[in-house]
Amino acid sequence: MTGKKDKREQAGSLPLWAVHSLMLLASIIVSSSFTVGAAITRGLDPAVLILVRYVLAVLFFAPVLVLRHGFTLPPLRQLYGYSAISAATVGFFWCMFESLRYTSALNTSVIFTLVPGISGIYSAIFLGERLGRPRLIALFLGMVGAVWVIFRGDIHRLLALEINYGDTIFLAGCFMMAAYTPLVKRIHRRESMVVMTFWVLATGVGWLALLALPRLAAVNWQGVGMQVWAGILYLAVFSTIVTFYLTHIATLYLGPTRVMAYSYFYPAFVLLLDWGFGHGLPQAMVLPGVVVVTLATVVLQRGPAEKDAPARGRQEDVSKR
Repeated sequence: MTGKKDKREQAGSLPLWAVHSLMLLASIIVSSSFTVGAAITRGLDPAVLILVRYVLAVLFFAPVLVLRHGFTLPPLRQLYGYSAISAATVGFFWCMFESLRYTSALNTSVIFTLVPGISGIYSAIFLGERLGRPRLIALFLGMVGAVWVIFRGDIHRLLALEINYGDTIFLAGCFMMAAYTPLVKRIHRRESMVVMTFWVLATGVGWLALLALPRLAAVNWQGVGMQVWAGILYLAVFSTIVTFYLTHIATLYLGPTRVMAYSYFYPAFVLLLDWGFGHGLPQAMVLPGVVVVTLATVVLQRGPAEKDAPARGRQEDVSKR
């Protein structure tokens, strides 16, 4: 059974248009998680909420792993690598919730636009990725466009922005999040993306348990409403399992910086989703920022797949059979 699954995955090399489509889907899902998270964040302690989200993701994804590849512990070196990847994401989430005790969502949105650029620096240093002048300019313009969308094109709102203690915490989290896709590229050893995704989630549970353990005893589980559980379920399945899996695959084809550049779309997608939920159309002044983000992302995404993408995309645990 495992052999048949592996053969099917080996033949699964994706055309670039499909990879970009998957990243657009992942970006929309991530954008929706901001709306869902805002609706349920007061229903449960943030650290506990993220822990439950990861635990559910592991429980739902475990049968997929067992059916396709069986259950075996990865080599210790790989386990350390998966722990490093999950530490980047868990550290970011912790910094995000901690920073929001001292700063605003607006400030964190602006700071997050630095992530693709920082990721590009990591990739250049540790992976030897060369972006070239056009992509470097596009990274800068993408950041400008995203900031334009966040501030609705109002320069006065931008100038009124004040940096505080919470912003420095969130900036530290952004440095961790920027390492996420470079770590995926560096640590992947042609194992199945199902295997990598599962163990990244599982080691994430370990990190989160350390953070949330002191708070678990104080949780009133019976007082957690159905809306909160429904939101956590959505975050676990779509915003965690699906987006992690798609991002891991896309990183091998596009490289860390090009994948992270899709985060420039988050502010625009959040506005569109809010409109879909009946909160009104975004102002016309937002549109120039959306156009700049779109053009910058197109420039960043131009070019062939990574040189090792076909080999990594098709090779799925053949050596284990």
